Amino acid sequence: MKKLFLGCLLFVCYTVQAQELNVVPMPAEVELKAGFLPLKQKISIHYINGKVPENITQSFKKMLSTRYKVIFKEKITGKEESSTIYIELKKDFKSEEYKIYIGDRDITISGNENGIFYAFQTLGQMIMVDKDRSLKIRMGTIKDYPRFTYRGMHLDAGRHFFPVSYIKKYIDYLAFHKFNNFHWHLTEDQGWRIEIMKYPKLTEVGSCRAQTLSGRYGSDKYDGKKYCGFYTQAEIRDVVKYATDRFINVIPEIDIPGHTLAALASYPYLGCTKGPYKVMETWGVQPDILCAGNDSTYTFVQNVLDEVMDLFPSKYIHIGGDEAPKERWETCPVCQKKMKNENLKDEHNLQSYFIQRVEKYVNSKGRQIIGWDEILEGGLAPNATVMSWRGVKGGIAAAKQNHFAIMTPETPLYLNHTQTKNEDSITQGGYNPLELVYNYEPVAAELTKEEEKYILGAQGNMWSEYISNWGKLEYMLFPRMSALSEVVWSPKQKRNWKDFERRLPVLFELYKLWGAGYSNAFYDLQPSVIQSDKGIAWKLETKNKNGKIIYLTGRENSATFDYTSPLPVKRSVTLGAALTAADHTIISSWVWQEFILNKASGKKITVTTKPNTSYSGSGAFTLVDGVQNKMGMVRSAQFLGFNGNDLEAIIDLDSLQEIKEIILHAFEQTGSWIYRPASVAFYSSVDGKDFKLIGEIVSGTGSKNLLYTINTSTTCRYIKVFAKNYGVIPAGKQGAGNKSWLFSDEIEIN
Repeated sequence: MKKLFLGCLLFVCYTVQAQELNVVPMPAEVELKAGFLPLKQKISIHYINGKVPENITQSFKKMLSTRYKVIFKEKITGKEESSTIYIELKKDFKSEEYKIYIGDRDITISGNENGIFYAFQTLGQMIMVDKDRSLKIRMGTIKDYPRFTYRGMHLDAGRHFFPVSYIKKYIDYLAFHKFNNFHWHLTEDQGWRIEIMKYPKLTEVGSCRAQTLSGRYGSDKYDGKKYCGFYTQAEIRDVVKYATDRFINVIPEIDIPGHTLAALASYPYLGCTKGPYKVMETWGVQPDILCAGNDSTYTFVQNVLDEVMDLFPSKYIHIGGDEAPKERWETCPVCQKKMKNENLKDEHNLQSYFIQRVEKYVNSKGRQIIGWDEILEGGLAPNATVMSWRGVKGGIAAAKQNHFAIMTPETPLYLNHTQTKNEDSITQGGYNPLELVYNYEPVAAELTKEEEKYILGAQGNMWSEYISNWGKLEYMLFPRMSALSEVVWSPKQKRNWKDFERRLPVLFELYKLWGAGYSNAFYDLQPSVIQSDKGIAWKLETKNKNGKIIYLTGRENSATFDYTSPLPVKRSVTLGAALTAADHTIISSWVWQEFILNKASGKKITVTTKPNTSYSGSGAFTLVDGVQNKMGMVRSAQFLGFNGNDLEAIIDLDSLQEIKEIILHAFEQTGSWIYRPASVAFYSSVDGKDFKLIGEIVSGTGSKNLLYTINTSTTCRYIKVFAKNYGVIPAGKQGAGNKSWLFSDEIEIN
C-alpha cells in the first residue's frame, strides 16, 4: 500500500467549475465571489495574537511543498512574489469554529487552535489547478462549525489486528474529515490487544489464537494458522499523542463482562467455571464471561482500568457491556450468592450491579463510562453514556432518562456491512449503501427539544470479523466515511444528497491521491428482485453513465441482450447481467441470480408482525420472491428476521388451487442467536377468513438451512404459515437469557 505523502498528506488539488465547491464535509456557511486569488510559489504565514503550534499547519505545508514545490517563509523581502496567509487566534470563537476569508490579495483564517486546524482541512480542498499548473483559490468567506460535539469512528482491533502504522493512517483519515473521536476496540474473545503490566499473560496468552475461521460464519472451516498481535504501552502512548496533535480524542474499549474469553484463557480464575478456556477461533457470542459474583473479578477490572486510564487521557472509557449471556451466572453459586446479598432480582440486575460498580470506580478517577445499549437493562448506571447500536431505541430511551447518547445503529452505521446488493466479498451481513449512510438523521423526531440535547452525535463502526487486511478496510471505509462526516459535521439543512453525489468523482480522485482503496459500488450494477404486476421481476440499475446493461439467461448461454426494463421471471431460471462500455467491452463483474419458482412465487403475501428493521429484506415479498439461500451463499439481506417474535404469513394464490406440498425455508445459526422455530403450523382457507389446520411440524430437516415440509391434498386459495419463535434462549445454549432470532427466506407451495 502506498504511504500518504510524508506520512500525513491529507489534501488534494483539482479543477472545478467556477460555481461549485468540492469540500467534504460541507461547511455551515459559504459565500463565494466570482474571482480567484492566485497562489504564488512562495507563501508566508503571519500570526495575529500569538503563534499556533506547528502540528496545526504541518499537513497543509507538506502538501503544497511536496506536490507543487511551494516554499513557506516566515519573512518575505519586498522584491519577492508571494502570497500571505494570516492566522488570527480568536478566544471568542467556540471550540472547533473557524472563519476563512479569501480576498484578492491574501487569506485570513480565524478561530481557536482546533478551529484553525479544521480551517486548513477545508482550505486545502479549495485549492484549484489551472491549465498552466498555477494554483488559485476561489475568493469568498466561509464560516464553519460542527453540528455535533461527538463525531466518531470506531475500529475493532480484537478480531483482526492492525499495526500502529495503519492506526495512524486511520487517524489521518479521521482528521481530514473533521471527526474528533477515535473509538479503539482493544479486547475481544478472539484476542487481547493491549499490554497490561500487572497481568502479563493477557498478551502472552490472550493475544494469540490457534487458528481463525476461514470463509463465512457457519462454514466451520479454519485456516490452521496461529494469529497474534498486541500494542505495547509505548505504542499506545505514541498513537494517543499522534491523535491529540490532530485534535482527536482516543476512546479505549475494554469490553466487560462479556467478550472476555481471551482474558479468561489468560487467567481462568476470572470465570465462573474456572476453565479450561481458549481464545476464540470463530466469531459470534459464546457463554463464558467474567464471573460477576467473585470480588477478585472487580479487582482485576480495576487494576486493568488503572493502566488503561494512565495510557488514555480521554474523559470517556468504553466498557462494552454488550452481548453478555447470563447462562453461566444462572448456575454459578458465587453469582447467585452475590445476587442474594445485593438483593438483585435477576441476572440482568446483576449485570447492572457489575456496570454500576465499575462506573463508580471510573468516576472516582475523574472519568466517565460509555457502554453499548445493553447497559440499559436492569437499570442504567447513574453517569453512563449510552452508545446505541441495536437500532435507535437505546439512544432514545437514554435521552428520555436525561442520559447522554451516541447514535451508532447497526443500520446504517455499521460500515463493515455490505455496500452493494451484489456482494463481492464476505461481509458481516446487512446492507448499508452509501445513500443510506448519508441520509441518516441522528436526532429522532420523537425527542423533545430538551431531550435532543442529550444526543451527543453519531459514530460509524468498523468491526473486523471479515476485514483482515488494510486494503479491505479502506474499501469498506470509503466513500461511506466521507458521507458520515457530513452527517455529523454539516448543518442538517445543508445536507444535500444530490450535491454529495456530484462531489463523488472528486472524492475518488482524492482517495487515489492518498493511495487509498475505496469502493465504487455506487456506480456498480445493482440488482434487485422486485414484485411486479405480473409477479416477480429482476431489476437492474446503475449510476454509471458510461455503462450499458446487458443480460443473458443461463450461465451456459453466450447470447446477450440489452436491458431496457425489469425482466419478468415466469419460470425457474438463472439470469446474469453485466455492464459494457461503448466498444462492448465488459467493464464490471457478472451478476448472477438463480430463481426457483413454485405456486407461491410472486403472489400477494402479508405478514402479521413486521420483521426487525435490520433484517427486513424486501418486506413480506422476500418469502415469495423465488430466491432460496444456500450454504456458502447465505445473504442476510434476503431473509426476514424476527427478534423474539413469531412469523405469521398469509399467501393469496389468486384462485382455488390444488395443493400437494408446503415448505417453509428457515435458517439456524446458534452462534448468532438464530434458532430454528419451536414449531411450524400450516393452514388453508377458501375465503381468507376461515382457516383450517393442515398440520404442525416440530422439527425441520437440515442442519443450518432448514426445511419444514408438510404433504397434503387440499384445494384452497389461501395458505397461512405460522412459525413459532424459539423464545428466550435457555441456559446452556448460545445467547442464553436473550430473545432468539427467527430467520426465514422462502415459502414454497407445490
